[in-house]
Amino acid sequence: MSMPRFLIAAGSALTLAFFAAPVSAQDGGAVYSGGQQQNQLPEVATDPTRQNPDETGRNRRNRNSAPPPPTPEELAQRAQVIATAANVGCQVTQANLLGQTDTGALSYEAVCASGPGYILINSTPPQAVDCVLLAGQADIERARDPAADVGTQCTIPQNTDVVRVVSTYAAEAGITCAVDQGASIGKSREDNLIYEIGCNGLDGAWIERLATSWKVTECAQIITQNGSCRFSTVDEQAATLKARMASNAEAAACDVTQGRYMGANANGSFYEAKCAAGNGMIVRFNTTFEVQQVYPCETAQRIGGGCTMTIVPAPPATTQP
Repeated sequence: MSMPRFLIAAGSALTLAFFAAPVSAQDGGAVYSGGQQQNQLPEVATDPTRQNPDETGRNRRNRNSAPPPPTPEELAQRAQVIATAANVGCQVTQANLLGQTDTGALSYEAVCASGPGYILINSTPPQAVDCVLLAGQADIERARDPAADVGTQCTIPQNTDVVRVVSTYAAEAGITCAVDQGASIGKSREDNLIYEIGCNGLDGAWIERLATSWKVTECAQIITQNGSCRFSTVDEQAATLKARMASNAEAAACDVTQGRYMGANANGSFYEAKCAAGNGMIVRFNTTFEVQQVYPCETAQRIGGGCTMTIVPAPPATTQP
């Protein structure tokens, strides 16, 4: 079975521009709207009916004072304008003002009602950077260099909960396990986003976002194509294979301690199972993982090169009369 080749995202592809200076919490800032910049919030107005000259000093102080800081509702509204202009499906429920980029554009971190959060940049055109992609890129960079500068990252707790987001993606892809880990890991050669899914007690998978659906590739297959899965163990892969073999009496007799994906053809997919006792076997499954045939290792030498995890005893030597 041929497997797609995968590419890890380029080193700085998702790194945000350097923030030249933070913005004070009292700086109302500008918000992108239809290509125009709105003016800053007005200063606190003085009392237009003032007549008493004793109030002159107080009014002068009011005119020179800084405007009040934006409310949480105002921050969310400003972030929503950028998200809408950037064409991301985010209903902003919370936003923090981060600062300015080196070009002077204001930036916000926004929490969305569903899906990932974003860092939103009030540039022209406006930019929206997915928090899950940023976290995945940071993981890749730190794996290469623990001291790497990974740029601006999302910090609001809802946005750092990557498992919350990838669990939704896994469900959309048809994965029914209890997702306990997940990450964005890069792009395919077709420029499709890929996420690794970790399952509690079972084999995980890579899921690739296609135009209208998801492509699922189990970790048992990934590791045979020079890929790697951080969130799946040998025991979890063996547990997955054992569960699939349980419906067939001959296959269920094997207490699987280790499994190996061997490949697939028009007849189905083939897995080798190492058993706790006795010799192992090769099992052929159909597309829904129903057992189609079982081949004991003693007789399976011609199937995909035979068993490699079980030592098959040599046939007894014949003696001359």
